Formats: sequence, C-alpha cells, structure tokens
Amino acid sequence: MVTADRMRAIAVACLAASTLLLSSCAMGRAATTGDPDLPQGDEPVTLDPARFSTDIDNPYWPMVPGTRSVYREVDADGIEQTVVVTITTATREIANGVTARVVRDSVFRGDELVEDTFDWYAQDSDGAIWYLGEDTAEFENGRSVSKEGSFEAGVDGAMAGVALPADPEPGDKYRQEYYRGQAEDEGEVMRTTELVDVPFGHYESVLTTRDTTPLEPGVVEYKFYARGVGPVMTVDVAGGSGREVLVDITTVPPGTGTAPLGHPD
Repeated sequence: MVTADRMRAIAVACLAASTLLLSSCAMGRAATTGDPDLPQGDEPVTLDPARFSTDIDNPYWPMVPGTRSVYREVDADGIEQTVVVTITTATREIANGVTARVVRDSVFRGDELVEDTFDWYAQDSDGAIWYLGEDTAEFENGRSVSKEGSFEAGVDGAMAGVALPADPEPGDKYRQEYYRGQAEDEGEVMRTTELVDVPFGHYESVLTTRDTTPLEPGVVEYKFYARGVGPVMTVDVAGGSGREVLVDITTVPPGTGTAPLGHPD
C-alpha cells in the first residue's frame, strides 16, 4: 500500500527531476542561440554615432518623451519606496560621440528624495537600446552624500552596453554597462512568453531577463518588459528579496524631469 507521505515524496522527486531537465534544456539553448554580436564583459566596442538615434521605439521599451512611469518598490528590509521614471525631451552628447536620450529615475521614501539619476540611452539602427552611462546622486536629509555609480561611456575607460537587444532570443547574453570596479552589469534573455500581473495591468508575451554583476556574484535579478510599455516588474531572486512593480503611467508636460539632480519637477 502506498501511503500519502510516499505519494508526496514521489511527486516532489518528479518535480525536481522535471525542473532539472528543463534547466538543462534551457542551458543547451543558451549555448547555441546567443547573439555573438552583443557586447561582452570588458571587450572594446567601437560605436558609430551616425548609426544611433534618440528616437527609441524598441517594442519592449518604447521611450516616448513625456512618459512618466511610477513603480512601487519594497527592498530587502521591507522598506517601501516610490520610483518615478520620466522619459524627458532632453538629449545629451556622450563622450564617445553618441547622442543619447535623457531618462530621469528618482527614488522617494515617503516625500523624501533618496536617489536621483539621469540615465542616457540611444537606439542603434538595428533596434537595440544601448546604455551609455548615468549621472547619479544619493541624498540624506536633502543633501547629496554620494555620486558613486556615475559613469560616462568614453570617459576613464567606461564603455556602453546593451539595455535590450533588437530582437531578443532566449540565450542572448550581453554587457549592460562597463566601468571597471563600479558598474559591470550583465544581462541574459530568459523568455519572451511570460505572463505578468502588476497593479497597472495584466501583460502577456513578456520579455524576461536575468541580470547579474561580477561585482556581487551572489545577486540575481529578473526584469520583465511588456510590449508597448517597457519595464513592468523587477524581482530579486538571489542575494535579496526586493520587488518593484508598475503602478501608473502618465504623460507630463514638455521639459518635465530636466531640473538639476535633487530638484525633481
């Protein structure tokens, strides 16, 4: 006679075997489908400014100037924050010659601004979104206390990376940014068929990426991008338990988000 406990043990064993098999298959796909043209690690890449545009229409993250996305974030300590991402009308010529779209990322704890960042993005002629650096500041009691993490492609050995490939396929691996010892994020496409529910809506055929950095080898983050929207959720799956979800999208007046760091519009 097979007891209930025995049946549960068999079920767990079967689930573990199935998970291992799926993981092995996924690893096999990753080994054969990765795009060799995507930048890797610290390898130098020469970018032709003529091939780049500030008009970013990648379907997984169309950056329409005037779009403001609001996210609710809960960090590993259970502290809730609000993240406001504004696609501004401003552009900036980066040191490597590429002109980038300025995207503002402001983090609030209650009404207090704790982090403020200008990120720089541009899209190449194939449709890939490149990340060209950031000007960031952390605040305490209204005063800037750190600029750590700031970098600009073409300055002090820093190099651009890919935020999202033009045509993401499972197994694609790429450098997202490179500034030795300070910004070395890497991404990998996991799936393009995810279902995601967040406060702002339900999304299908969502792109899922696995983000890591050799500077913190135990940290793994999954990001989810919905077609026509952009990032809708971020989840820490190792090295933390933070979570960020999309709660609202609005349109703001031209020029919004271009005030100096620490003085959001």
